[in-house]
Amino acid sequence: MTSPFSKTSDRPGQGVIALKILPPVTPVLHSLSYQYPLKLIAPSPIDLTTTVPPLPTIKSQAPSIVHTVFILTYGGGLLPNDHVSLNVSIAPGARLVLLTQGSTKIFKSEIASTQQSLNSFPVIKEGGTQCMVVEIADGAALCYLPDPIQPFADSAFEQRQTFNLSGNGTGNLCICDWVCEGRPARGESWSFQRYVSLNEIWVSSAGEMKQPQESEIRKRLMLRDKVMLDRRSHIDVDYRAKVNRLGVVGTLILRGKLFDKLGQFFLDEFQHLPRIGGRVWESGEKEDVEDSIRERNARHEREAGDGLLWTAAASRGSVIVKFGARNAEGARRWLGHMLKLEGTIETTFGEGALLCLR
Repeated sequence: MTSPFSKTSDRPGQGVIALKILPPVTPVLHSLSYQYPLKLIAPSPIDLTTTVPPLPTIKSQAPSIVHTVFILTYGGGLLPNDHVSLNVSIAPGARLVLLTQGSTKIFKSEIASTQQSLNSFPVIKEGGTQCMVVEIADGAALCYLPDPIQPFADSAFEQRQTFNLSGNGTGNLCICDWVCEGRPARGESWSFQRYVSLNEIWVSSAGEMKQPQESEIRKRLMLRDKVMLDRRSHIDVDYRAKVNRLGVVGTLILRGKLFDKLGQFFLDEFQHLPRIGGRVWESGEKEDVEDSIRERNARHEREAGDGLLWTAAASRGSVIVKFGARNAEGARRWLGHMLKLEGTIETTFGEGALLCLR
């Protein structure tokens, strides 16, 4: 029997998220499609009109609507030869939150025998891959705070995430990319075969007119952050020692006027970290110590207990925060506390944006 439905042209693992603006200024989820093993879930958007100031490109009388999409995989992770490709577009002034419902597990796979260049971004024949391309228009905002990736022993995984800021490059980004050691309860500690994660931020702008009604679109690479752990070239490497026996490492990237305050918060707090030769904070403090200083000292003690290390720097319009902890819960506790303490994420995207950090 011939099926009455037309065949889809989408490839396995392909997904599309398109957020557009309907007249006059109402953001709507225009497109949401996916193919196995990728799954996308979009709950009802939330309206933060009473608590959130609208973005500059949205009129003050318009509702501030935030859309949320959960990125999932069947079985909670990627099997060998699973390839996920997700294309996201966010219209001017719209706000999108991307989340997961748990750590993305990378199941055991076999590495292809052919040796490939370490400087390239190859697709491993029997490993899982994930590629996401996000187009962010002027004034649009993306908050991407997933749970950490969890590669099992002898697994292989490659991820590439590209964020394109179009127009005048005034889009806003908050991206968290982190990975844990695996399953420590089963004795796994950075025992996967290969892990690669690449994040790029590009800014597109129109150049001079070549001919009437024709212009050149130029793209500038503003940030490239890459983490690569590969046993193919160093079979006996001890990655646990290389990461200073941490159980999770990650990167937080902030860009855009919407996150200027949050980025400056991390830079300022980094300057207050205890340093060799600096002041020694005793447990018994004086009564006249400010509450903010007392809270910061208590946080430093918690960070020391969790074995947490972190640093922050500004580069070409972005603030990059690198962090690591003894285990994923310690990193989750620290990052969630920092973001809630500063408040930008919660007030701009709603408390649901911090779901993975609870």
